[in-house]
Amino acid sequence: QVRLLESGGGLVQPGGSLRLSCVAYGFTISPYTITWYRQAPGKERELVASITASGGRTNYVDSVKGRFTISRDNVKNTVYLQMNSLDFDDTAVYSCKASQVGRPIYWGQGTQVTVSS
Repeated sequence: QVRLLESGGGLVQPGGSLRLSCVAYGFTISPYTITWYRQAPGKERELVASITASGGRTNYVDSVKGRFTISRDNVKNTVYLQMNSLDFDDTAVYSCKASQVGRPIYWGQGTQVTVSS
């Protein structure tokens, strides 16, 4: 079955860290740009970070720069989002997307991140 599966979410205190994983099943991620999005209750979905197929270029929304790091391991068919110094505004469902011109787009179902004291 072709899908993306996110994991690593959970409940964390402010200032804490989490590492999210996005694993591809049924296809290889190597030709794809992978993007992490998040959506908080009552808010629009927001692009958090992206990484190109080669891993040579990354992009972050301003609010997470210096705190979050996106990386990929094409051998493991996995993309990671290391999240440090988490705060309340980071609470959201985090989802990953695989996209590339001329290829199908794949979405995961998301993993919940809750920052609470």
